[in-house]
Amino acid sequence: RSDTFMSELGSIDNPVKFKDQDYDALLQKCLKTAALFSDTVFAANQSSLGIPVDPDPKKGVKWLRPKEITSNAVFVEGTMGTTDICQGQLGNCWLLAALSCLTMHPQLFVKVVPSGQSLSESYAGIFRFRFWQYGEWVEVVVDDRLPVREGRLLFSYSRTTNEFWSALVEKAYAKLIGSYGSLKGGIISEGMEDFTGGIAYSLPVSSRPPRMLWRAITAALARSSLLSCFIHAASVKEIGTVTSEGLVKGHAYAITDTDKVQRASEEVLLLRLRNPWGFVEYCGPWSDKCKDWDVIDNAQKARLALAKVEDGEFWIGIEDFCRLFNTVEMCSVNPDSMSGEAGDDTATPSWTLSSHQGTWVPMCSAGGSRRYPRSFWKNPQFQMVLSEKDVDDYDYGEDEDVEEEDGEDDVVVAPVSKTEKQREKKKKCTVLVELLQKYRRQKDQVNFLYIAFHIYKVRDRLQDKPGSLDQQFFSNNSPVARSGKYRSIRSVWRKVHLEPGSYVLLASTYRPNLQGEFFLRMVMSKPVLPEDQFRVQKWFDEKAGSDDRVNAVQFMNLVNSGLDGIYIKYINM
Repeated sequence: RSDTFMSELGSIDNPVKFKDQDYDALLQKCLKTAALFSDTVFAANQSSLGIPVDPDPKKGVKWLRPKEITSNAVFVEGTMGTTDICQGQLGNCWLLAALSCLTMHPQLFVKVVPSGQSLSESYAGIFRFRFWQYGEWVEVVVDDRLPVREGRLLFSYSRTTNEFWSALVEKAYAKLIGSYGSLKGGIISEGMEDFTGGIAYSLPVSSRPPRMLWRAITAALARSSLLSCFIHAASVKEIGTVTSEGLVKGHAYAITDTDKVQRASEEVLLLRLRNPWGFVEYCGPWSDKCKDWDVIDNAQKARLALAKVEDGEFWIGIEDFCRLFNTVEMCSVNPDSMSGEAGDDTATPSWTLSSHQGTWVPMCSAGGSRRYPRSFWKNPQFQMVLSEKDVDDYDYGEDEDVEEEDGEDDVVVAPVSKTEKQREKKKKCTVLVELLQKYRRQKDQVNFLYIAFHIYKVRDRLQDKPGSLDQQFFSNNSPVARSGKYRSIRSVWRKVHLEPGSYVLLASTYRPNLQGEFFLRMVMSKPVLPEDQFRVQKWFDEKAGSDDRVNAVQFMNLVNSGLDGIYIKYINM
């Protein structure tokens, strides 16, 4: 393959230009005219802020460039770190916790924050950042005018006061979504996925014993997964309240490291967490100023880089973590793209990814949930063919019991032992399915639909039937897997274990006739087997011409032959 070919549009090397703004062309124009860039798409005005105007004139917002805020402003001071990011007057801890996680992985970080940007060299007041959006990477251009109130940055800022990269990343993401105000309130997985293109999922802390959970978190960090955690708030009033241990309820923390120390004959397993506020730290056992550290030798403390300062970062023992926190959010990135950071590359499985864009159109393809049997079948349908049983046990995340949809199913299933369940999984194909709804966080409104997906087994006699399956099929058959209850969040996911064969997946909203767009992706990990390599080489030798090329039809025939273990196509007509 010639290296002169341009990468596919939407790839990290050739991202889609947001609003058709070309960074290189705009930069050269500014340098040529000696004028600083002023963005007309995301202007320095109230619309871009997306928050109510403060009636106090003294609290008016000014838009200033970094060097107007501080004369020694820099894009990055030294290296990026988890303590660079502090939360301002905006409830977007979910986004900043994800960004804190990202700083731990340089190879991922430079995808979002391209290198070579500066407030001095070739400076023209213009910066660029890249975010994953529903199957493609998008490059967002911003000017460096930032909202300031009473002399301080209104939103995200760095603990190193003359550093501005994190504030500019936040501005670019606000532009992508619509406004700063649209970043208020969210789930950490949204930021994690948009910073990496990975698949994020929740892991209940209670799902594993403490030491096993510590090992799972350690392994995930080694695979360059992004991790965060939070404590559930029982009510809206509880959100933001500080517990007696110094932890904030309903607030996102980044998990940045794991380690262990030896205390006499006891091995203590630790997690390092970061509060995006940059202050308010845990004050229990193994916190920065706890006396537990007095009996730990200096070599161990030096290895852990123990810093007894109020910077929002702290250590906590795994037992206390399991007692105090409720949920861990993990974001798995394609291991094939992580060479060098995931440890032993030979043990890294390859992934097969299938994805599709779709639309719910009122009175056409927005059939609602199974409570609406006359229209449910009209939802977008996707044929899925699984041909390879599992040959590895890569951990995509803990299985969760699927919650029943109220009143929809009355079947009582006999309990299955854990050993038997594991034995059954070995005979099946493991597939991770994620359904994301698009563009629901716009301007100052966040309007997520209640979404879910259902998977049905298709019998042999129906496999070659053209078009979509009809109302009778779905009335006579029950789903073999599903995402769970309909949820009003950006994405729902499920790891499912299915027998090899043909299936149909329906993506739906809870109520019918609601307009919306979605992105569906399915992931299955499987190392390439020697026999498959031989088969592909033999096939290529037979089909390729004298120029060692095959045409598109021949290539698709190979892909759809089941070689990759999963094949998906849209079948609504």
